[in-house]
Amino acid sequence: MRSGSQHKTLILACGALAKELVHLLGQVSQEAELKCLPAGYHNHPEKIVPGLKAILDECAARYNTILIGYGDCGTGGGLDRLLKSYPNATRLPGAHCYAFYSGLNNFDHMMEAELGTFFLTDYLVRHFETLIIKGMGIDRYPNLIDTYFEHYKKLTYLAQTEDEDLQVQAQEAAHKLGLSYNYHFTGYGELEAAITSFGLEVKNQESMSHV
Repeated sequence: MRSGSQHKTLILACGALAKELVHLLGQVSQEAELKCLPAGYHNHPEKIVPGLKAILDECAARYNTILIGYGDCGTGGGLDRLLKSYPNATRLPGAHCYAFYSGLNNFDHMMEAELGTFFLTDYLVRHFETLIIKGMGIDRYPNLIDTYFEHYKKLTYLAQTEDEDLQVQAQEAAHKLGLSYNYHFTGYGELEAAITSFGLEVKNQESMSHV
């Protein structure tokens, strides 16, 4: 991006949403710029607010609107406090990606039905070994499974795409963690709605829910 240039919309997001956002932005008729923070921040929410602040301090004034591609995501309200200083920036709804993929009301119902649920998305299924097994040290200390997942009973895969290979990988992840398995296709959920709410008109709504 050229210094001092004016862009209408910036999407500043978690790297775990990059693939989905690239697809969604390919379906809109207006131009928006996408920047992503490292997906590894999923395991280190304390890095999210400082990482976003550094980018916003550098470039927020160059955009009319900024969509922050995070829920609260474990920041304990820190993200909302940060965004009070940037009136042109708005984050995604809900506490985390599981909620806005499944829909806030649907997610609340799922949690009421079974509190002990561990959720995966397409991204987390693809990177399960890196983010969960290695990222949480389970590869080195397998007994940590009992510590981390003591209160979990079920793994629910919230799928953005209908991919049989990912479904098999998600089932294997559930088995590895000693959890029962549940599959729930969400498509892009409220992530799609957030894109359209920013004035980024979708060219073909029907195609987006089944890719």
